[in-house]
Amino acid sequence: MAMKRAGVSAIRALCSSPNFTRYAHSTAGGKKIVGVFYKANEYAELNPNFVGSVERGLGIRGWLESQGHQYIVTDDKEGPDSELEKHLSDLHVLITTPFHPAYVTAERIKKAKNLQLLLTAGIGSDHIDLKAAAEAGLTVAEVTGSNVVSVAEDELMRILILVRNFLPGYHQVINGDWNVAGIAHRAYDLEGKTVGTVGAGRIGRLLLQRLKPFNCNLLYHDRIKIDPELENQTGAKFEEDLDAMLQKCDIIVLNTPLTEKTRGMFDKERISKLKKGVLIVNNARGALVDTQAIANACASGHIGGYSGDVWFPQPAPKDHPWRYMPNQAMTPHISGTTIDAQLRYAAGTKDMLDRYFKGEEFPLQNYIVKEGVLAAQYQ
Repeated sequence: MAMKRAGVSAIRALCSSPNFTRYAHSTAGGKKIVGVFYKANEYAELNPNFVGSVERGLGIRGWLESQGHQYIVTDDKEGPDSELEKHLSDLHVLITTPFHPAYVTAERIKKAKNLQLLLTAGIGSDHIDLKAAAEAGLTVAEVTGSNVVSVAEDELMRILILVRNFLPGYHQVINGDWNVAGIAHRAYDLEGKTVGTVGAGRIGRLLLQRLKPFNCNLLYHDRIKIDPELENQTGAKFEEDLDAMLQKCDIIVLNTPLTEKTRGMFDKERISKLKKGVLIVNNARGALVDTQAIANACASGHIGGYSGDVWFPQPAPKDHPWRYMPNQAMTPHISGTTIDAQLRYAAGTKDMLDRYFKGEEFPLQNYIVKEGVLAAQYQ
């Protein structure tokens, strides 16, 4: 009898919660799903597996519509008159991507009265106000692991591009020049250099494994130590003190999530303490660093080279200082959206939608916000 009374009390408490509708009605009837992706334009027809674009919409339109769901896909995400804004009031699921992020603010969450689920097609959900999502009783999830190989490979490429001073040589070729000295005076071997990763999660660990054959001195800083077997395999050494590690590094790679604690962590003061000529690779998030401080340090030569594919905001405005600073090897946000990665995060998104329609749990590692609680890496 006591158990029965407790059960009734729990149900009453849930029903009286302001977020009861968002939790309880996740499987009833057809849903309105909105996906925000970048446009492929003329490139859409060049590869049938180019699914991460507006034109292909993750390849799930036929499947969704066959089950009675409405699927809206757009790249128009900014401002009060955007296509996304028009659908906020009655959508149930919003699918976004880090490569063309729809910034889901507390204001937008408040407008989205029927919103139940926020899915990130890829990895990294910092474009969402996670605290507001938690307070609203929303579920936030991403396709964990879908593009970690893609990003780790890209980081290794960028390290080599900076170390070998590749871009000036490339520019010489396309400009009809030939000046070996103009390249060689700051080209080095990767072997023997000290490389430190700030963050040793899935991507950071893969990078350490890929750097092992280059005979570097590998360091890492994270909240927790990696598996001892992997430490032994890679020879990577744990550094509890971040600043102490950074001062040892010839090359620094950022692999940490963007949170309120990590936002702007590489500011003018911290950068000033780094080795002169340090190389930095940032495929994590642009807002981890002070934009102007990076530009100034590249201009002065204190930073010998900066490369990455993440900016703040995204897309980067035409007057963004990183476009024009010296010794940079920047690109648009591309590292995690290879065709292979697109197929993986499209499949992962479809799987979570299927589970959502059936009222089933997602893989635990995919949750970023669940029942009002943020994942550990975002706390």
